[in-house]
Amino acid sequence: MSHPRETAFVSSLQLLSVVGIWVFVLSISGWIIHLIRLSLRLNDVPTASVGISIVAIPVFFTGASVLTYVYVGLQRGRRDENDTEASS
Repeated sequence: MSHPRETAFVSSLQLLSVVGIWVFVLSISGWIIHLIRLSLRLNDVPTASVGISIVAIPVFFTGASVLTYVYVGLQRGRRDENDTEASS
């Protein structure tokens, strides 16, 4: 049986990783969009920025979504486990 303090610490680390990945994904996506807008404003060809964004943005969003899905599943599993222990 784990202690409530350990459980709270692990939960906070899990939440921190989810928040961190979303900050990373949104920052990278914003930076890539900025590069595309900058290349258009400088009358440059945005091929490299567009090529990178076509691959990178969906990959980052998918990774962040999977991490969030796992985090939510772990929290639901922990809640269900606590409910069955309390009713026993």
